[in-house]
Amino acid sequence: MSTVSSSSSPVSIASSSSSAAAGGSVIDVQSLVSQLVAATRAPQDAIISTKTQTVTTQISALGTLKSSLSTFQGTLSAIDTPTAFNAEVANTTSSSVFTATATSDAVPGSYSISVSQLAQSQQLVSGAFGGTGSPTIGTGTLQLTLGGSSFSVAITSSNNSASGIAAAINAATGNTGITATVINGTDGSHLVLSSSETGASNTIQVAETDGGTGLSALTYGTGNTTHYTQNSPAQDAIFTVSGIQHSSSSNVVSDAINGVTLTLTGTTASGTGAGSSATLSVAKDTSTIISNIQAFVDGYNTLVKAIQPLGSFDQTTGTAGPMLGDPVLSGVQNDIRSALYSVVNTGSATYNTLASVGITTNSDGTLSLNSTQLQNALQAAPSAVSALFSGTNGVAASLNTRIASELSTSGVVTSRSNTLIKQENALTDQTNQLNTQMTQLTASLTQQYSQLNTLLSSLQSTSAYLSQQFAALPQVQQKN
Repeated sequence: MSTVSSSSSPVSIASSSSSAAAGGSVIDVQSLVSQLVAATRAPQDAIISTKTQTVTTQISALGTLKSSLSTFQGTLSAIDTPTAFNAEVANTTSSSVFTATATSDAVPGSYSISVSQLAQSQQLVSGAFGGTGSPTIGTGTLQLTLGGSSFSVAITSSNNSASGIAAAINAATGNTGITATVINGTDGSHLVLSSSETGASNTIQVAETDGGTGLSALTYGTGNTTHYTQNSPAQDAIFTVSGIQHSSSSNVVSDAINGVTLTLTGTTASGTGAGSSATLSVAKDTSTIISNIQAFVDGYNTLVKAIQPLGSFDQTTGTAGPMLGDPVLSGVQNDIRSALYSVVNTGSATYNTLASVGITTNSDGTLSLNSTQLQNALQAAPSAVSALFSGTNGVAASLNTRIASELSTSGVVTSRSNTLIKQENALTDQTNQLNTQMTQLTASLTQQYSQLNTLLSSLQSTSAYLSQQFAALPQVQQKN
């Protein structure tokens, strides 16, 4: 009869490691919870991420549209008002006699201008104050007058030299435009007084107002001109425009010809023969108008190149633009095209569309300008060209109104932008809520599996104990 063991080792759910056998951790709670939370979170994260990427892309695309529209709108300001087409240019036959500029108020024409005298400021040079070093002059109070304005300077023993007096004049409160300098000659120091204002009325006068005579050598005025030499007299500019006499206290003259500013630079030859005058020509400034219209065309082309990709579809790659089919983009494009290709009531049956003045559309949607055709239109019918762009329903004026409306606080672009921002904020809130939920789930699962871990560890210990006890029991033998 053979002996057979009546027991076998039970299946253990505990780890075979020494720590598990000793009642240690059975489950890696942190790793398990982390995987469970990650698996729970992944689908929701994917949804939020996809939506966020879509909204972010749309916000960026809308920003491109808004910026491009705003930049294009900036090119319209030079051609969306009638005054922009009234620009005049002034030319001179002799810049050594005068230069000129003209505003839209100037009337085209030709004018002969003779200049017999330029306006200039007064300069006085005092007699010499002899001696070596810095000879003293005297003390007291000086009153200096330029035109009708006066200021006073106190001269004391600390500044009663020529250089001290010059510094005091220049630093005086209320100095109306008299500059003092000192020139040292072989005969001594000279005080030089210069006016900053031109014109016959802007003469310099110097008086001593303290009742003394300490500064009498510096005085100058009507009936008292012995102490200074007049190096340059105060005088007005004297000139004629088309034979009409005119004078000005300044060499910059804006009141002789309406809308024209003359800057006198020299005198003309005396007499009435050739060379006794220079000619001013005022004409329509078509070059500036053409340049402004070219800037409009270039600005539109930049706009097209910026926003076309937003609504495009690449059949080769199957890639769609971020605003493909978007009603905001299509609405803006339709508004712009409607203005560009409209027939405007300009009073001319010939010049009433962009094409009629040389602006045509290319196959890629951009514009081209034929400057020669535009030049001809400006010469033939300047008022019609002006109305085409700047009239009530003119192309530029209409575009400016439409774009301003679209970009306004209540416009479609701004409204759509606000909607997208709200969506972006909502997705951020969803992410924050998901973070909170996952934190709570992590805490809950950690607690549950920690408790389970404790239970399993206890069962593992019990199992080990029972195995030891069973092993210690006497073996039962059976007889064959």
